[in-house]
Amino acid sequence: MHSNKSLERRILELVERPDYKPTKPRLIAESLDLPGDDLRDVKRALKQLVKSGKVTFGPKHIVLRAAQKRKHNELIGRYRRAAAGYGFVSVAPSDADGFAGQPVEDVYIPQRKSLDAADGDMVRIRVSTRRQGQRMRTSGRVLEVIERRTHQFVGTYHERGELGLVTVDGNEFDGDIMVGDAGAKNVRIGDKVVIEMVRFPGAHHHRSHHQAGEGVIVEVLGERGKPGVDTLTIIRQFGLPGDFNQDVLDDARRQAESFDETIDDGRVDFTGETIVTIDPREARDFDDAISLKRIENGHWQLGVHIADVSHFVRPNSALDNEAYYRGTSVYLPDRVIPMLPEIVSNNLASLQPGRLRYTMTALIEFTAEGTPIGTELQRGAIKSAHRFNYEEIDDYLENDKPWRKKLSKDVFRLVGDMHQLAMVLRRRRLDRGALDLIIPEIEIDLDDHGKVSGAHVRSYTESHQIIEEFMLAANFAVAQHLVDLELHLLRRIHEPPSTTKLTDLKAILRDLGYRADNIQSRSELKRIIEKSRNQPESHAVHFAILRAMQKAIYSPRDVGHYALASEAYCHFTSPIRRYPDLIIHRMVGSLIDGQRPAAEFGMLTRLGEHCSDLEQRAEQAERELVKLKLINFLSERIGMEMDAVISGVESYGLFALGIELPANGLIPLECLPRDHYYYDRGTRTLMGHRSGNTFRLGNRVRVRVVLADPDRREIEFELVATKPKEKKTRQGDDKKSKNTSSVRRGSSRAPSKRGQSKSSPTAARKRKATGHDRPRKHK
Repeated sequence: MHSNKSLERRILELVERPDYKPTKPRLIAESLDLPGDDLRDVKRALKQLVKSGKVTFGPKHIVLRAAQKRKHNELIGRYRRAAAGYGFVSVAPSDADGFAGQPVEDVYIPQRKSLDAADGDMVRIRVSTRRQGQRMRTSGRVLEVIERRTHQFVGTYHERGELGLVTVDGNEFDGDIMVGDAGAKNVRIGDKVVIEMVRFPGAHHHRSHHQAGEGVIVEVLGERGKPGVDTLTIIRQFGLPGDFNQDVLDDARRQAESFDETIDDGRVDFTGETIVTIDPREARDFDDAISLKRIENGHWQLGVHIADVSHFVRPNSALDNEAYYRGTSVYLPDRVIPMLPEIVSNNLASLQPGRLRYTMTALIEFTAEGTPIGTELQRGAIKSAHRFNYEEIDDYLENDKPWRKKLSKDVFRLVGDMHQLAMVLRRRRLDRGALDLIIPEIEIDLDDHGKVSGAHVRSYTESHQIIEEFMLAANFAVAQHLVDLELHLLRRIHEPPSTTKLTDLKAILRDLGYRADNIQSRSELKRIIEKSRNQPESHAVHFAILRAMQKAIYSPRDVGHYALASEAYCHFTSPIRRYPDLIIHRMVGSLIDGQRPAAEFGMLTRLGEHCSDLEQRAEQAERELVKLKLINFLSERIGMEMDAVISGVESYGLFALGIELPANGLIPLECLPRDHYYYDRGTRTLMGHRSGNTFRLGNRVRVRVVLADPDRREIEFELVATKPKEKKTRQGDDKKSKNTSSVRRGSSRAPSKRGQSKSSPTAARKRKATGHDRPRKHK
């Protein structure tokens, strides 16, 4: 134990060293050779130093010298590298209150000014602004890398003479990375390997000097293309967790041994209620169950019973520390990496039929019109009467007569009542202003070896809507209950789109034939969504609106949830797979026990950033593995044709997303009909002089696969056929607008020749182009 004053002095001496780089409290403790138990003392000392103005906290709770807080036009943020080599820095909201009279969003970083920053690194930048037309444009220079996202990368080993080299997957770095004694790991040419970066490549110190990268092989994953190697590649690339440590498993076993399926004191007995679960057919854990009944005043009482994970995962236990470290379960196409060991997630906290299970229960009273009247939060014990899957509920809703014989009278009536109330809640929610974007989600089909065998559209039927509405209702109700008590809580927030994105969206919608006079209004967006439904351009409209949206994140900030049209929203319904839900459960548990929960705003801010980062990592890993499996699938099917929709438009070509097989690839400019094209950045449109040669987001096209490179994660198509919308006659259509740029003519090169090589010129050019990610639905 250290005295506060002596510890403050040691921290201040460290932070004021000339070579000090801003870092997190944990690394400060390590730098001072303090054991892990002293981290709490370090944090307490730092708070005192902040109060006295000697240090300050930057984004992600990085510790800065007071003088480092905000130099003129300097910011701290997360660097994202584009495939072309340039990048953008996403500035934390607390550090983006603007300078030079302009708000700061993403700051463009030219490649020659990126230093040796890699994708995901935390960096300090100097920003400059200049006027371009009617708008102020910002760009920046990386001054230093504050924190590396990772030092480990996955790539393919090869040799040049006697020199061992690794080509890192994707477009992470421009050149190969030199590696040391590869023989020590028995690596063979073509193996997938993990390297630890010793020296990052980049423009180091001097503008004209490029530093080569250097690393060492730390793990050999296996021969490229072998079953399972692609999944291991993504797991290592994103640093996803592996098996649970023994102390975590021991903690889970102790919880199992002490759980005797009896109803303890302070827990409400719901075992006499009719309660059911509805889950996917292949589900292994069941963390939510539903009861519903009419009460004396004629209102509905909805019971949302959520597995009481907090009973088994106690604060600061081995299970809790591991759950915090993982943050979320990761759902890869061929495996799940769970947040909690299966003995908890698939047994103790799984609401299995006929088994007594502990719950956190929200009892919500609704009028017949779906208006929430009040909420009771209780610890409960239930026995699920029946386990349904979605297909069974859909079958019931289509024709309930056969189900009268299969189900008890109470369960049969419950399902009908659930459908009735859910549809009332859905209509009310949409009438309130919630956005209902329809973006089909595609699931890939895998064979026994984890290879892609096909794809299908993920079902979203009324059975899914029933559960969705009840889970949303519980999340709304719990959040509002905590807000009414004037508590800080870890919210699920979704901020409104930025003015810049809305301006671009307005231009795109206008080009698609939709006027948006008041684009800042959510009701205007809702009107356009409804008007476009079932229209040929529906996909383009919904896709464009989705691209304009912000990401939903966790934060205690009171900014509401834009897409759900809610002022208060949190995640309460999935504590088995999301750590934020567990935090909310603990707050609810404290209230049930008559205590005011400890909910300090700064702590919740840091927790929200941590959980948001891990959630985004999980989503990126899932998308990247789907992409990699699809590329491997298409690499054996060069020449295959498919229907697709234009998902991106750039000056160098189009990105197209397969409709049945969700592969996203580039159609280079020279693979379009021969013409002279103009690129309109505002509407994301390529316009040719010839009639019909105009390409926009959402256009349906027929494409042929000409390249699929698993190492570079690239797919390239050529256009086979298209039915673009006829150009609208608008004033100035025959003139080049301020947002258009001329691009060179398309090529008339024969398709058959292009399909013969995996190193075509267009593939080389795409490596200098911006990557284009598959969109995901906001939650």
